[in-house]
Amino acid sequence: MTDTEAWFAAGDPDDLEALAAAVREDSADEPRAWPRLAVEAGFAADEEAYYDTLKAATTAATRAAVEERERADDRQLVHAVRAMDDCRRTANELAERLAEWAGTVDPDAEVGLEYAHDLAARAPEPGQEPLVSLATRVADLADEADDLREYVETRAPDVAPNLAALAGPVLAARLLSLAGGLESLAKKPSGTIQVLGAEDALFAHLRGHAPSPKHGIIYTHDAVRGTRREDRGSAARALAGKLAIGARIDHYSGDYRPELEAELTDRIETIQARADDSNGGGDDE
Repeated sequence: MTDTEAWFAAGDPDDLEALAAAVREDSADEPRAWPRLAVEAGFAADEEAYYDTLKAATTAATRAAVEERERADDRQLVHAVRAMDDCRRTANELAERLAEWAGTVDPDAEVGLEYAHDLAARAPEPGQEPLVSLATRVADLADEADDLREYVETRAPDVAPNLAALAGPVLAARLLSLAGGLESLAKKPSGTIQVLGAEDALFAHLRGHAPSPKHGIIYTHDAVRGTRREDRGSAARALAGKLAIGARIDHYSGDYRPELEAELTDRIETIQARADDSNGGGDDE
C-alpha cells in the first residue's frame, strides 16, 4: 500500500461503511507516517481528527466482522444447539419441581416430561390453576427443545456434511459449540477434539489430582460408548482422528467424503472385535 493507496486516500471521512471496508480489506507492507500523510492529503484537519476517524472506522470494521461471523451458518447451528440444550435442561428441572408440587394435591402425580404434558392438557381443578400453568410452560419448553433438535438435525449436514455423518448431527453441533465454530474446530488437533467437553477433568489432571481423560463429549457416540471399557481410549482416538479430518474438509472445501465413514466403521469394528484378554487394556484406561 502506497501513501496514495492508504485506507483513507480516496475516502470520505463521513462514509464509515467505505472506510471500514478499506480497513478490513487493505494492508501495508511496512508502517508509514499515516497520520501525517492523511493530513497532507486533506483527509483530516490534524492528527487528532485522523485518530478519531480511524477509531470510528476500525470500530465499524470490527462490528461488521462480528455480524458476518454471527450470521454464518455454523454460528446459527451453535446458537440452535445451545438453545436446545438450555430448553431441555430447564424443562427437566422444572418438571422435577412440578412433580414435587403436584404430589401434594394429585395422588396420580408422576415424575417426568410426559406427566407435564398430561397435566397441561387437563382442565384445572379449583385452586390448581398455577400448577397447570406451570405444567403448560414445562411442556412448551420440551416441545421447543424437540423443534430445535429437528432444526439441528436438518441443518448440520448442510453446514458440516462430513462432521455430521461421522458424529451425527447433534453431536456435530455440540462439537462446533464447544470449539467456537467450524473454523476453530478445523484448526484443532485430534487430541484436543478427543477431550472437548472434559475440560474440568483435564484441568484436574494438569494439577495432578486426576488421571488424564480419555474422551470428552464424544463418549456419547456409539463408537466409544459401545466399546468395552478397556478399549474406549482406542475408539476415542480413532473417532477423534476422523472428526478432525472431517472438520477440516468441511471448512476448507465442503466436499462430502463417504469414505471417512467407511474407514471409521472398519477401525471401530476392529477395536470392538478384540478378545477380552487381548492388549490387556494396558494403554487405554
